[in-house]
Amino acid sequence: MKIAVLKEQAAGEARVAATPETVKKFIGLGAQVAVEAGAGLTASVADADYAAAGASLADRAATVAGADIVLGVQGPDVASIAGVNPGAWIVAGLNPFGERARVDAYAAAGYEALAMEFMPRITRAQSMDILSSQSNLSGYKAVLDAASEYGKAFPMMMTAAGTVSAARAFIMGVGVAGLQAIATARRLGAQVSATDVRAATKEQIESLGAKAIFVEKVAGIEGEGSGGYATEMSDEYKAAQAELVSSHIAKQDIVITTALIPGRPAPRLITDAQIASMKPGSVIVDLAVEQGGNVEGAVAGEVVVRHGVKIVGHRNVPSRLATDTSALFSRNLFNFLSAFWDKEKGAPVLDEEIGNAIRLTQGGKVVNERLLG
Repeated sequence: MKIAVLKEQAAGEARVAATPETVKKFIGLGAQVAVEAGAGLTASVADADYAAAGASLADRAATVAGADIVLGVQGPDVASIAGVNPGAWIVAGLNPFGERARVDAYAAAGYEALAMEFMPRITRAQSMDILSSQSNLSGYKAVLDAASEYGKAFPMMMTAAGTVSAARAFIMGVGVAGLQAIATARRLGAQVSATDVRAATKEQIESLGAKAIFVEKVAGIEGEGSGGYATEMSDEYKAAQAELVSSHIAKQDIVITTALIPGRPAPRLITDAQIASMKPGSVIVDLAVEQGGNVEGAVAGEVVVRHGVKIVGHRNVPSRLATDTSALFSRNLFNFLSAFWDKEKGAPVLDEEIGNAIRLTQGGKVVNERLLG
């Protein structure tokens, strides 16, 4: 069983899909691990560290030659992995909805593509969940990015020259990223409030010491979809939420938006009129900018100014903390493959629950229900 670890080719991608720690663990299972030379440099991992862990180092062609499993952060192009064994597994974040043509190419080539972002949110798969591990650090980094762009301090300060007021931070969307953003903003000394369409998150917000901002007296709205994700709300709820947010957002210094709906454009949370109501010098960080954005006027890969408010739209935020996010991502991959490792076969064998959830292609066809509907 040969596992190939590739150097990422996507622009701006600094992460790597395996670390010396996980390489050593894969070898402990009986696998052979080949790492493309330079794969870990942007994540502060030297080739010598992989070699010391027992991996072989080579160019891309030699790395993928005869590989049974290819590990990546983002999905590799089919042409770049020519030479892998027939039926090889491609295990990575494959962006199935955004990169459908590449998924079709995997099927045509006879590869079995396993999309780690389709991992079901069940108890036994928590340690395999790349969305949670990467979102956690994205929420942290979003607050640091906001602090960097904000022209004032976060905490209240009592000085001989007078008092500096604490920044007001509002987190919109309280999933993994949002919860970490709340915790980080609180640690920096901001006055934090947060909102979400899912009623169950109110207790989580308050447990972190933030103020929960929720629509009241709109019957039957819970906002909880399958797997813990939010769903789209009714028109009644949207109107009530817009009114509540508009009155609250005008008083904020920092706003961080994190709302995503799998397979669909990100919901619009902040309009141009709401931006105009904010104080000049305020900062908005849109973590959903690559999926259309939660904020009107946000631009992927740029920091723009509208009505005196900075709107931060960094691409691939997890890659901005590549060393830590690579460590977590690589552990997710190892936890996944090792959980299904068959010692007699010397290879992983998936069960139906998780296998059917994450498998995109098999036997030359696209087989995942989420892509066939």
